[in-house]
Amino acid sequence: MSRLAIPAAIELAPAASRPLLEAVKKQFGSTPNLFRLVSNSPAALEGYLGLSAALGKGSLPAKTHERIALAVAEVNGCAYCLSAHTYIGKNLLKLDDAEIAANRHGGSADATADAAVRFAVQVAEQRGHVSDEALQAVKAAGHDDAQIVEIVLHVALNTWTNYVNEVAKTEIDFPAIDVRRAG
Repeated sequence: MSRLAIPAAIELAPAASRPLLEAVKKQFGSTPNLFRLVSNSPAALEGYLGLSAALGKGSLPAKTHERIALAVAEVNGCAYCLSAHTYIGKNLLKLDDAEIAANRHGGSADATADAAVRFAVQVAEQRGHVSDEALQAVKAAGHDDAQIVEIVLHVALNTWTNYVNEVAKTEIDFPAIDVRRAG
């Protein structure tokens, strides 16, 4: 059971959050618990959705977004996000089981994505204090400065959702996946 209130239906969320939750429902076909939880603060929900949408327009591929989300959820020990991103990765982006396992271990079978995921894990684990070598490795793999900024922002956004879910102990409404390690 969640330690913070999760409105049971869109109609029970704060009025300012309802149109945002309707948009989530239209996009996903449902309103996952995370979105309904965050809807307690219309400002937080608007910020989360806005930043997610902005990152979707970035130069990193959608599959790399999910790979980073999986790696960061594993680093931060967030079973809710690990479950959600495993489901999204597998069912929407068609990542195979081997790739999802590699992402959870901080890598990827794709060389360019591998560099991004490895860098993201270092950002998460080192709280941004990455070495010159780590930065050079992600650049050597072909990531430009804009993509590096996007990787860092993906880490930050996913860390935020991990923390919100861990504070709330959000009930998992996806097929549950156990965390292997906690940061």
